[in-house]
Amino acid sequence: MERPTATVRHVASERIGFGIDIGGTGMKAAPVDLTTGELAADRYRIDTPRPAEPAAMAEIVVELVRHFDWTGPVGVALPTIVRNGVVRSAANISDTWIGVDADALFTGLLGQEVAVLNDADAAGVAEMRYGAGRGRDGVVIVLTFGTGIGSGFFVDGRLAANSELGHLEIDGFDAEVRAAASARQRENLSWDDWATERVQRYLDVVVALFSPALVIVGGGASKKPDRWVPLLDVDTEIAVASMANNAGIVGAALMAPGGPGASGALVD
Repeated sequence: MERPTATVRHVASERIGFGIDIGGTGMKAAPVDLTTGELAADRYRIDTPRPAEPAAMAEIVVELVRHFDWTGPVGVALPTIVRNGVVRSAANISDTWIGVDADALFTGLLGQEVAVLNDADAAGVAEMRYGAGRGRDGVVIVLTFGTGIGSGFFVDGRLAANSELGHLEIDGFDAEVRAAASARQRENLSWDDWATERVQRYLDVVVALFSPALVIVGGGASKKPDRWVPLLDVDTEIAVASMANNAGIVGAALMAPGGPGASGALVD
């Protein structure tokens, strides 16, 4: 469990927001400096409960907020499709989340406004505001290669939520089954084979379908970009994500009610 070095009361302002990033194994939170995209305190992490059901996870969300004595709106990133605050899928958390109004659940418990979004969208939002996508117009696609393939889809700096490009069907397979970073490990593929056969094929299809001006690659595999990114040969610019493990927290804070991303525009 990660703990801040000191307990300080944090209050929402134009400069400071608050984000929570919920994953299948851990739930992380921190206040965020919205002018720089840096955390305003060390993040605090609690293991995701098992089973990962709404009531148990909501209790931890409350604990994360209270740990920082936070007052103000909250953004929450969930590993699910989220439409108008309602959960429509479940990945690495309980299926009992499906149909839950997560905005209303968290807002009711906290007594503070909460906005919930997909975790890959949150990471993409952070990358567009502060990272490799900063200032970029046109179609920009952020892809996270980890257990699966998450995606954030942006047009002129605006998020098109819940794109789920990791689930494109390619050659008869769900794309992430063959091209996620977990497939390289599961099938004991070399970096070269994974990049030139699996990721290359996936990106060829993505680029052909959407003609992006920029593709940003992130997720766990981006910790070693030199092993695979230079091997890719696609008809568009590729950049490596720069926001690392804090991207979900930062993106959630940006999209909290009243935050800089809440209006939809992320490009300065």
